Amino acid sequence: MGPMRKQRQLAILGATGSIGRSAIQVAESLADVDVWCISGHHNLAALCELAHRCRPKFVIAANEELARRHNFPADLPGELLIGEQHLDWAAAHPEVDVVLAAIVGSAGLPSAYAAVAAGKRVALANKESLVMAGHLLMPLAIQAGAELIPVDSEHSAILQANLAGRRSEVQRVVITASGGPFRDWSAAAMQMATPEQALNHPTWSMGSKISIDSATMMNKSLEVIEAGWLFDLRADQISVMVHPQSIIHSLVEFVDGSVLAQLSPPDMKLPIQYALTFPERLSGPAAKLDWSRAWALELYPPDVTRFPALELGFEVIRSGGTSGAVLNGANEAAVAAFMRREILFPEIAQACRDVLHQHKIESHPSLAQLVSADLWAREEIAKWILS
Repeated sequence: MGPMRKQRQLAILGATGSIGRSAIQVAESLADVDVWCISGHHNLAALCELAHRCRPKFVIAANEELARRHNFPADLPGELLIGEQHLDWAAAHPEVDVVLAAIVGSAGLPSAYAAVAAGKRVALANKESLVMAGHLLMPLAIQAGAELIPVDSEHSAILQANLAGRRSEVQRVVITASGGPFRDWSAAAMQMATPEQALNHPTWSMGSKISIDSATMMNKSLEVIEAGWLFDLRADQISVMVHPQSIIHSLVEFVDGSVLAQLSPPDMKLPIQYALTFPERLSGPAAKLDWSRAWALELYPPDVTRFPALELGFEVIRSGGTSGAVLNGANEAAVAAFMRREILFPEIAQACRDVLHQHKIESHPSLAQLVSADLWAREEIAKWILS
């Protein structure tokens, strides 16, 4: 028998979402990982259920207003902490070894920043952190000795395929996209698309915000930006291909023409586990491919005429500065407006493009300037809707 592995303490920030729930399943299968804390925002009933399941040391109810009205069970495992300030505290706590950053949207940036500054391994599911603040987080990670391991299936695939060669040998990366529920719809049909139709993703089970982003392909824009920061890539070194089966998660092309891909069923437990155990591979709960059946795997270029949001990510890589914060803030506000039926589906990308193009970019913004740019973008979306 080999030496006992040290127990690692895991903080799951954003535990009630699909990523957080999958992470708890993964943690249950890993003998050397204990869930130290979990956090939730809106779904406090689910947070309590998860606390009873994984019995963390701390349970963080980030939304103070909702938490004060919620009837928490008397036998809630762990110490209850109320308020979003506890997210940063947990992310940087000396007892925590790994932080799963799974809070959706710009709300996840402060705690991800705190985890990086504290030198943690950060299993990064919150792509918005790098979209908004990659120029701050990447050098900070080097300075603090933090590890940024992507949880997005596309970026996990790139990380895995990259191991076949040296960084200087990478020609380009190809990020795959399912195409979402409207991949075969005409532009005219998408004018009438409803939130319910946009949420009906054909291969992945995700939260509402990410599902809408998949439908517009804005999620690929954000992933393009994230890939640029994670793997030090220019815009012309990143491509996107539509892959309806969601089996090929990304590909890496090397300078000699070799192309390596990572394949697996659409199951987020695999990239979550890889982020927790990297560079080791262990048996786990993720689904496996069925090699007794025939597979037909398609790849084709996206239609940027029907999905104009895709081009915005490449613009942000080229522009840098505050442009990522503006695009992300505008998109979050536009998606929320679509969900309230205040704008049409195609107007999400249109509004984001208009706001991004009228923004005066700050080249080397501080964290405070990024927050200001995010707020400005949201205010501009509100004006756009009324115009």
